[in-house]
Amino acid sequence: MWGMKPTETATHGRIVKVGIIGCGLVTQVVHVPCMNSLSHLFQVTYLYDVSEDAMRHSLEKLAGNAKPKITRSVEKLCNAPDVDLVLIASHHAFHASQALLALQANKHVFIEKPIALTLQDTDRIIAGDKAAGGGKVMIGYMRRYAAAFVDAVKEVGSIEQIRYARVRDIIGPNSVFVGQSGTFPRTFNDYQEKDSEALRKKITEDIEQALRTELEVTVTKETDMMWHTLSMLGSHDLSAMREILGMPKGVIGFSPCATTGSPFWSAIFQYPNFAVAYESGVDQVARFDASIEVFGDTKTVKVCIDTPFVRGLPTTMVIKETLTDGSYRESTIRRTYEDPFLLELQEMHRWVTEGKIPKTTPTDARKDLEILGMLMKAIAPQKA
Repeated sequence: MWGMKPTETATHGRIVKVGIIGCGLVTQVVHVPCMNSLSHLFQVTYLYDVSEDAMRHSLEKLAGNAKPKITRSVEKLCNAPDVDLVLIASHHAFHASQALLALQANKHVFIEKPIALTLQDTDRIIAGDKAAGGGKVMIGYMRRYAAAFVDAVKEVGSIEQIRYARVRDIIGPNSVFVGQSGTFPRTFNDYQEKDSEALRKKITEDIEQALRTELEVTVTKETDMMWHTLSMLGSHDLSAMREILGMPKGVIGFSPCATTGSPFWSAIFQYPNFAVAYESGVDQVARFDASIEVFGDTKTVKVCIDTPFVRGLPTTMVIKETLTDGSYRESTIRRTYEDPFLLELQEMHRWVTEGKIPKTTPTDARKDLEILGMLMKAIAPQKA
């Protein structure tokens, strides 16, 4: 007899009321559809954006009769009594200031990665979390909640001695995947000049703070591009690399193309007993080539990751091993078709309702900025 067994993912619980800050691409393509699918767990009660049109577009996409309120005041959203959780999906330049407002209002706070572009802002979030009692902030690293990745962390733990690993993330333009996602997002330009100017000013300040002040790296067009790209695309890979392999000791090699403005770069991370080859880049080929592969003496474990913008594409684990009788076995394991964002949001629900502290805390996310700093200091010219 065909049927569905009850699973944890289908469990109902207290409805968490969510206020979303930022109604751009990620909210339209990911969070709104996921909240609609998880309407037994979440209800969006407030939307904020500097674009009135973006808020109204997201409002129309949300299912249900009880439509959320819209506001151009972050303070109003954060202090609303019908908001339990503030989901921050705005530009990363404003993550820290918005997170602090939410923490001061005693809300749970979910921040889409990257947590911030500077250690200074990251430490502000960590301090605000501690002041609020701790465990109030979760960072959105959805790849680390993929079922195959969770399985791979355990599988790699069974390897007696890691000999080598590869981390790869080479993707085509996101517009290709988004355009085929069935979510029909829109961009808007009804911004007030004061909002655009505030963003430009904060981005400039962040680059100066991150590169010149914190890393003592010369600020150039190339180092600016590297820092922004690595902190956004690269933070996915580096965060997953940390969980599966731990923190590297440093960078012992890199590709010279990283200093020429090329959209591709590669580096070698040194670990106590092995090295990790890291390569990443963006081109115009419509494919998503992301993976982490770990080599032992008799076993290789590989996590294969597809674009997050098309729902239902599974993350898989591939195991290649020599068995005790000398035979070779290759297995491809797909535990679920549930995409990483859905799994992440269900973990988020358990965090808010059951107090289960997530693994992607702000203190955890700070380590990614430390690794980015290792890369920049190894590759980029030092400040005179």
